[in-house]
Amino acid sequence: MAQMRLDKLLTHLNCGSRKEVQALIRAGRVSVEGQVVRDPAAKLDPETAAVSVDGQVQRYRAQRYYMLNKPAGVITASRDTRHPTVLGLFPENERRGLFAVGRLDKDTEGLLIVTDDGALSHALMSPARHVSKVYEAEIEGEMAKDAVQRFAQGMTLKDGTVCRPAKLEHVPAACGQCVRITLQEGKYHQVKRMVAAAGGVVAHLRRVRLGGLSLDPKLAPGEYRLLREEEVVLLRQEPEDEPIG
Repeated sequence: MAQMRLDKLLTHLNCGSRKEVQALIRAGRVSVEGQVVRDPAAKLDPETAAVSVDGQVQRYRAQRYYMLNKPAGVITASRDTRHPTVLGLFPENERRGLFAVGRLDKDTEGLLIVTDDGALSHALMSPARHVSKVYEAEIEGEMAKDAVQRFAQGMTLKDGTVCRPAKLEHVPAACGQCVRITLQEGKYHQVKRMVAAAGGVVAHLRRVRLGGLSLDPKLAPGEYRLLREEEVVLLRQEPEDEPIG
């Protein structure tokens, strides 16, 4: 890989602004291959050089991939003057270049990928690839007895929106009615509208899986973590070409 300035690398790794990382370097808090380096313009190979800040190893990634457990009440946007956004959950020095892959409604919780990799985002959201999205929902009201079949056959909503076949499963719950829904598309309010067409009302909705990646149960709403390499590989895999209805 091409050589990179030390201060540019540390800025890319979210160690601070360019000015802040230059101060860290000049203060002797940065080492390369075990040796303190005080020159912000020092060149190195970011993929092979062992770089540490205050003794903490900094690992280079060309792109960043985060798993976020989106909480209710925030919108899937980079910025908004009226509502809190998912990027607002990240420290300011980490947000640069990041965006959410797809969207979840304001009141929907669960798995959301945040990255700076536009190619991966396009691949996951492309309607032609039929990437599966799995949701768990608490339902109010009585769904039709043939709701499973209606989902499996696909349905046309009242406004003419055609929904592809989907999978509806009833999930045991301590109280109320819970279902798991698998879609291979992502139309406007699709889960809520399909449930309504089958006689129910979605009281709570959470996405638990995207493609081959499941939401980490250790992440509380509003928490996030970097994806491991094998998890990024799961997202890049071609979806199984099997009907879900």
